[in-house]
Amino acid sequence: MRKYKVAIAGATGAVGREMIKVLEQREFPVGELVPLASERSEGQMLEFGGDEVVVRRLKPDSFAGVDIALFSPGATVSREFAPHAARAGAVVIDNSSAFRMEPDCPLVVPEVNPRDVELALKPGGRRIIANPNCSTIQLVVVLKPLHDHAGLEKVIVSTYQSVSGAGQKGVDELETQARALFSLGELKNEKFPHRIAFNLLPEIGKDSGNGYTEEEMKMVNESRKILGLPGLAVSATCVRVPVFYCHSEAAHLFFQRPITPDQAREILRKAPGVKVVDDLKEHIYPMPLLGVGEDETLVGRIRADLTAPNGLALFVVSDNLRKGAATNAVQIAELLTREHADKLSAPA
Repeated sequence: MRKYKVAIAGATGAVGREMIKVLEQREFPVGELVPLASERSEGQMLEFGGDEVVVRRLKPDSFAGVDIALFSPGATVSREFAPHAARAGAVVIDNSSAFRMEPDCPLVVPEVNPRDVELALKPGGRRIIANPNCSTIQLVVVLKPLHDHAGLEKVIVSTYQSVSGAGQKGVDELETQARALFSLGELKNEKFPHRIAFNLLPEIGKDSGNGYTEEEMKMVNESRKILGLPGLAVSATCVRVPVFYCHSEAAHLFFQRPITPDQAREILRKAPGVKVVDDLKEHIYPMPLLGVGEDETLVGRIRADLTAPNGLALFVVSDNLRKGAATNAVQIAELLTREHADKLSAPA
């Protein structure tokens, strides 16, 4: 079996560490792992495959001989260094927002639009593939099979997003505030604009100028691009909740043609990457506690929407660090090795 030289930019961050874990768990054929990070992380040791690998400083010349470069260092760093990796011959899979809406960079969820990767690989292509926003990924894996059956027209979605979506600092802030509340200590908020412990913040990202936040507009624009539905009506409200891991979403979907809850369950049971968890009488439904560490997107509470014909309401949960980030990126890499291995010959 051919093995690949894989670089991870942002290797010491929460998503970067999860990428390393997912590569190992899914037995991706890594011949050499190149963990890259900022100067302050240079020299750290990370475990992979039973060995320790040293973290190197991310530099323009870090990608010689690299076949696949997984990026998760943030949009600013990705914009600077991803083109260097691509020019060196690597195919970049970038987890930031840097390239998602650029027309010559495909935005890919393998269960939904795998063929879009070809845009990045064609002669003269940028060799950069964008990994979608975490909250978008879990939504579109549910939307696509239902759309194929009934023709999706409108989506109204509210998210309940865990603090790990804001990185390790978000996790630390929730833990610190919860401990302080129980011990009557002093509360500080640094990562979030208000206290997150035992609170909800209906603000994720900056104001986009239209009353919606950046996170909400990501869901609008990315869903349209991934599904190939530029006119799809989408409205989102994104809320940060005091949960450590897993994003949850309550979605109301409206279709051109009739679709019953039972039909939706049957369709989703057959959908790749989706697990139906739906028995309200037995108190069985998707919850963050069930989604942590899982690669499948959980869907339940499937029922008819009462406000309009041809409508469904449902609840979706997914691990934002795995399927929402690391796993989706590794799945794109697997797609490349499976169907486009001839495009992964980086010059030494």
